[in-house]
Amino acid sequence: MMSDSVEIGLGRSARRGFSLADVAIVPSRRTRDANVVSLTWQIDAYRFDLPLVAQPSDATMSPASVGEVGRAGGLGVLDAEGLWTRYDDPTPLFVELAGLDPLAATTELQRIYAEPVQDELIGRRIKEIRDTGAVTAVRVSPQHTLRYAPAILSAGVDLLVIQGTIVSAEHVSASAAQPPLNLKTFIADLDVPVIVGGCINYQTALHLMRTGAAGVIVGTAADDWSTTGSVLGIEVPMATAIVDAASARRDYLDETGGRYVHVIAAGGMQTSGDIAKALACGADAVMLGEMLAMSSDVPARGAWWHASASHPNLPRGRYSGPSEDWPVGSLADVLNGAATNPDGVLNLFGALRRAIAKAGYSDLKEFQRVELVVRPDR
Repeated sequence: MMSDSVEIGLGRSARRGFSLADVAIVPSRRTRDANVVSLTWQIDAYRFDLPLVAQPSDATMSPASVGEVGRAGGLGVLDAEGLWTRYDDPTPLFVELAGLDPLAATTELQRIYAEPVQDELIGRRIKEIRDTGAVTAVRVSPQHTLRYAPAILSAGVDLLVIQGTIVSAEHVSASAAQPPLNLKTFIADLDVPVIVGGCINYQTALHLMRTGAAGVIVGTAADDWSTTGSVLGIEVPMATAIVDAASARRDYLDETGGRYVHVIAAGGMQTSGDIAKALACGADAVMLGEMLAMSSDVPARGAWWHASASHPNLPRGRYSGPSEDWPVGSLADVLNGAATNPDGVLNLFGALRRAIAKAGYSDLKEFQRVELVVRPDR
């Protein structure tokens, strides 16, 4: 699916972009039994039953909930710069955070996150995740990767996620105390696979793939509570961003003679149907955050905020308090359990399995070839 150009004004045109709401899946001539559909995917040596990467927000990911995501079949990711590495026991803080006044929430988040990250706690949390039996994965921001990587790697992490709002192949800093991060050089020296992102266009996705990353995050993890678009003006509709990144993946596969880099869609998903459309556009997995906040296993008791919501100078996310419906069930229920309403917010991957079956496919790679249409009312 290509986006055509439209003229904005004299001498300036722009590509037309499509969100996940703008596209729909077209079934093929056959259908399949949902029970025969496989949702498994593998990144490097790690195989997962669900194409799920949990967004590394403190609202949803603790060492315990990372373990629950792993038991359910997905990949949980802990924020190595979050509350679990700033406080010996952040549990009481989550009680406070669950009851914040939304109008004063940003200031309070900034205050709580002003506590410095402790290297010793990074190692302790990684061990706690390992003790659950889950794949150990932590997220670090590009600007702090060189600072915290030694503690993360010495703790024996399985997967490293370098994630920011927008990530480039080389992070340039004017600070002498903070040398620039050259991702290609950094990744080449590692023995663990790296997932990097976000990116929202073909060229950046291709450059990130050329760093040697095992996976690339597409999107800024934007949802109704993200303010990245309004604060920075940076935003590409997710269907277009995913298709562009999938095109970069195909070109990189040809360029390297067979090296496959996984595309992980992050943002623009509110229902199980959005997950299906993200994968149909070419994603190998999806990164979910707010959709997991309704479960009983999350530390913030149904409250939600992005990692960037606590930035001391330029927060890019709003705080959302718990809904009256929280909790709707365990993480396993939200991901795989029977739905008790028809809104597409429960049994997320059961619905995905049925969508793939109804479209006539049996696994994720086949499903990426499904026909898509643009909705006529868009």
